[in-house]
Amino acid sequence: MQFKAIARYIKYSPYKLRPIVDVVRGKNVQYALDWLSVYPAEKSIPIKKAIESAAANAKNLSQIAVTDLKVAEIRIDGGPTHKYFKPSAMGRSSIQRRRLSHILVVLEQINIVSTK
Repeated sequence: MQFKAIARYIKYSPYKLRPIVDVVRGKNVQYALDWLSVYPAEKSIPIKKAIESAAANAKNLSQIAVTDLKVAEIRIDGGPTHKYFKPSAMGRSSIQRRRLSHILVVLEQINIVSTK
């Protein structure tokens, strides 16, 4: 069974978040949360919150522990871009872009082999 969480309008550029996400994709959820908690950059916090939200959805819907889940899919999509102008050389103005991101996390249960 799959469990999903979406975080929208995150104030970090998708280009800066994607390398962090590439590390935790396909890993155990407990490993991903531990890794993100010690990652030194502040931009890992929204990713960690989205994974925690999906894990909480799994726990509330079907009583699955965090250790029994893996990150099946995690995706960073581009959100809206705020464009504004800053003064530039020789009386010109240059366009500045403030990019936002959307985070999609899909967790699935690890197949546990029963020994009979």
